[in-house]
Amino acid sequence: MTAATFDNFAHRAARREARLIGIAIWLTLIAGFGITTLIYAPVVWLGVLSISSDPLAGLPGSFTLGWYYGLFTDTRWLHPLIVSLEIAVAVSTLCMISATLVGRVLPRLKRGRAPLLAAFLLPLVVPGIVVGIDVFIYYKMFLTLKMGIWSLILVHFIWAFPFALIGMLVVSSRFDVRLLEAAADLGASPWRRFWDIERPLLTSGVVTAGMFGFLLSLTELPRSIFVAGHTQTLPLFTWAETMSRGSHVSLIYCLNTIIAIVSIALSVLSVWLLGRRVKS
Repeated sequence: MTAATFDNFAHRAARREARLIGIAIWLTLIAGFGITTLIYAPVVWLGVLSISSDPLAGLPGSFTLGWYYGLFTDTRWLHPLIVSLEIAVAVSTLCMISATLVGRVLPRLKRGRAPLLAAFLLPLVVPGIVVGIDVFIYYKMFLTLKMGIWSLILVHFIWAFPFALIGMLVVSSRFDVRLLEAAADLGASPWRRFWDIERPLLTSGVVTAGMFGFLLSLTELPRSIFVAGHTQTLPLFTWAETMSRGSHVSLIYCLNTIIAIVSIALSVLSVWLLGRRVKS
């Protein structure tokens, strides 16, 4: 094979590879756009219907903010919101503490790290209804504990902790342990090493864990149905209103639109914090 023939063959192969790469890029963009549309189009459509004069028709008509005015004059959702916020704050605090304790130690284990991580992440693949029923049977029937706000905090924590741990591991797995060893050589106590070295570097992971705990608790429904008792959270309230015969448009459309906006904003903030920590 002459040099000219080889160059011609290599040129054709390079052009073929470039075309394949171009096709792959376009397919990825099309698939990404389609998936993004499937995720966010219903949220956008819900927001559009919340300002429509006749949202129950399913199509937007003349636009009005009257439904939002009705939302803030009908304060039945206020108490469930306060209960949900109290539970979410408790779950967020537990997630920050537990994710920090587990997340800073797990990457340093030399043996047993994979089984422990799998055990911590197992609730991600267990259906929410199954978790709710299991918690109800175990704590209600065997331990005779009263269902209510504490059982809600427990089941929300079971659901949120794996996400909080993942957020912490993104940061803690990149932590340089040699910094602690150097501080120990200089005479720093374990507490000073944690507070002065680990805490600033792990702050974004701690905040992300707290946000995941707060957000997942605030919007949790399937597990809460079985362990709520007489306690009514905001998702349980909106679910009950949606299933009722009366058409409470302001509660169904407007309230869920606000919840969706807050949830998306907190999720974007969590991802931004993690990305910022990884880049640094």
